[in-house]
Amino acid sequence: MIKNDRQYRITKAQSHKLQEALAQSKKRGNKSKVHPLLRKAQVDAVRSQLADLRGEIKQYEGLRSGKRTVLDFQSFDDLPRTLIQARIARGLSQRDLADRLGLKEQQIQRYEATEYSSASLARVCEVASALGLRVKAEACVA
Repeated sequence: MIKNDRQYRITKAQSHKLQEALAQSKKRGNKSKVHPLLRKAQVDAVRSQLADLRGEIKQYEGLRSGKRTVLDFQSFDDLPRTLIQARIARGLSQRDLADRLGLKEQQIQRYEATEYSSASLARVCEVASALGLRVKAEACVA
């Protein structure tokens, strides 16, 4: 999952490189000295990786567009990802969220990198509140 603009730029660049690699592979065609089955496996792997990157890019761009207003999660395990998506959908950088919470940007980066595994429930509730998410009161009793 792309979590910030830096990762977005890196993912876009990687996607472009994979597209170029596929184009080069197509140009070489049967001139390659690699066994046809191995070559097909390599091409399929690159295509799969490219599809994954394109999916991540599409998701990030969709969140950034502001068109996605409802974020849903089915289990408590999905909550960290939902918090990250909510931040992106609201057009907030990690620094913006940190400022709202009175934290350093690096702390938000750590929380998101570990999907909030080191955050207390109280902190997760503070983050949800700072993002304007509605959480049932009994879920965030301190």
